[in-house]
Amino acid sequence: MRIISSFFDGFEERAQVRYMVIEHVAMYVNDPEAARDFFVNYLGGRSNNGYHNKTTGFRSYFISFDDGARLELMNKPGLEDPEKPLNRTGYIHIAFSVGSKEKVDEITALLERDGYGIISGPRTTGDGYYESCVVVFEGNQIELTE
Repeated sequence: MRIISSFFDGFEERAQVRYMVIEHVAMYVNDPEAARDFFVNYLGGRSNNGYHNKTTGFRSYFISFDDGARLELMNKPGLEDPEKPLNRTGYIHIAFSVGSKEKVDEITALLERDGYGIISGPRTTGDGYYESCVVVFEGNQIELTE
């Protein structure tokens, strides 16, 4: 028991000192330009000019959103691209609050019109969210909430 209790000694002090925010979320994609264009055109993101390491072939774009959240879209040679079934462990979706039920409806309809697969919604879920979930580029899922 002493080993466990020593781990927690001073925990409250450490927790009060640290202020944590997620600085960014990163994802590898096959086509970083297409992924960048999706977030810019449909979700109002702003892209930097990109980065390219000519030695390693690594490329990335940072997409920034109004609330300060950032998404890094990356690519490098030799990536594996396994199938992305809907029911799996690990990353499943990124949720974007778009401000209203009407906006969820509008963006969902636009994505459906443009050929993206709607998984669910728009609907009110059992936990009270008004949302839709859409399969977008490369089998990745985006959730739109009010």
